[in-house]
Amino acid sequence: MENWSVDQVCNWLRQRNLGELVPKFREEEISGAALLALNDRMVQQLVKKIGHQAVLMDLINKYQQQKSGLESLTCCYETASPKFPEVISGKNLKSFFARYKTLQWTSSYALPDFPYDVKCILAEKKCPDHSMRIRIIEFLQADMTKYLEGSLYPNSQQYNIVVNALLQAYPFLDEDGNGFLLWKRALKDRFKYVRRPIEDDEQVLRNKCKFGHRRGQTRKSSFAENKPDDVQVQVEEEPVHREGSAMDVHIKWLKQEYMKTQRNWKEVDDRMNVTIEIRRKMISNKAPLKDILRLFPFLRCPYQLFREFQLLTHMDIYKKTVEILEIYSENILSLYVVRNNPINIMLQENLKRHTEEDILKYMKMTAACLLLPDVFGDDSSLFAAVNEEVKVVTPVLEVKNPFNVNSCEFTLYVEREELAQLDDCTMALAALVAAFHVFDIPCPKRIHRTLNFLESLVFEVRSPASLP
Repeated sequence: MENWSVDQVCNWLRQRNLGELVPKFREEEISGAALLALNDRMVQQLVKKIGHQAVLMDLINKYQQQKSGLESLTCCYETASPKFPEVISGKNLKSFFARYKTLQWTSSYALPDFPYDVKCILAEKKCPDHSMRIRIIEFLQADMTKYLEGSLYPNSQQYNIVVNALLQAYPFLDEDGNGFLLWKRALKDRFKYVRRPIEDDEQVLRNKCKFGHRRGQTRKSSFAENKPDDVQVQVEEEPVHREGSAMDVHIKWLKQEYMKTQRNWKEVDDRMNVTIEIRRKMISNKAPLKDILRLFPFLRCPYQLFREFQLLTHMDIYKKTVEILEIYSENILSLYVVRNNPINIMLQENLKRHTEEDILKYMKMTAACLLLPDVFGDDSSLFAAVNEEVKVVTPVLEVKNPFNVNSCEFTLYVEREELAQLDDCTMALAALVAAFHVFDIPCPKRIHRTLNFLESLVFEVRSPASLP
């Protein structure tokens, strides 16, 4: 990393979902050596978002720790005498060099040489059909397994790097800005499919136990049966959330409380505070959303979603969204670009049926909210599905009868699953912005300008993005 150029550092940032930092890093000419020399104060001046600061410092610290550990172990390896064979043959040294080898290939990963028919499709920049997608995924999975020396358990970072390499080489595969999530999910499913026939393999069973897989915990392998009792206990108790632990008690309470109609919200707040560290770790490790919501179902409540956002950013997203719509709704509706938009036409027809000032204001704010993507030339289907079925996996709003005060409905969807029912357009817009941050979901390119405008106002950027 010390010898990286500015371009290589920028590519490294994109691979770790920190693409927003690239312009600033180019402006300040941050090379590999400069990156490793950054301290906390420099990072705070360079990066505005607290979440990005934490991720960046964590990555730098981990790299420096791995580097210093490798140097010290290599020194021990080279200077070790025959009197201390455990220094060079111990389990720790072996596992460390295995991890280091993995880091080496992920930092310089190159796509495999695809077969001729796949190359032809990719050269024509055509979106592959289902069978061709399977062929691409099969070759990526085989290539990753080769680099992992036969292991069938890539980590999240390795999945991210391989999928990023694919989409950087062939950008047209990034359909609707959702390509990353779709290809990553397909690649993970392929590894699961390959592991299925060998579920009785000792390594597979040990990994299932290690990562808390239910079947891996209940099944007994020959490896566990032939080991002493203390080793068997160690294998069975390896999952991160040990049964009976304090964290499990909080999670169990939250799940039970969520099922009640009358909830103790103060206690919910306290327990959500206690469990935030493990929750953020799951999200940063790209745990499936269903698993996160199963353990922390209160994230489905708009209030808790806004509260989580405030814990991360120290910003009241709902209050900011109210201010944004109140200030900008009239300006948005007066723009020429939305004059003939179906949403605006629908608004004008409904305005004629009402005279109450509150209702008129509500309708105008709703229209301004739904028209935002059209104002910035973004894809409105990635923002809200108005009287239509949700078709995208990234956070999106489902809106029914937007100008009918009695029957309008706002719902937040993530990965095509309903996450939360919302009261009005203000709460819906706040929940949409919060979901990207809370669940650490990359913003699709075709909706980036709209969300950038909203975030610049929420985070009170000195030079906020403005309406066209």
